[in-house]
Amino acid sequence: MSAPTHTRPHPATPGGVGTRLPWWALALPTLAFVTLLALILHPSDAHAATGDPAMAHLVERVRDLLSR
Repeated sequence: MSAPTHTRPHPATPGGVGTRLPWWALALPTLAFVTLLALILHPSDAHAATGDPAMAHLVERVRDLLSR
């Protein structure tokens, strides 16, 4: 006895996928990138904002490494 085979009614269409991202899927990573970039470029603002000398020191080190 042989098993029946199932065939696809329509072949898969190659090309564009029709999915859309919500607005925050692009906005939140962009906001995080801009915030971190601002901390690297202006570490004096980071000193006042954090109050944590370890974090300010880390930002200074990253900025020094990137400016080489």
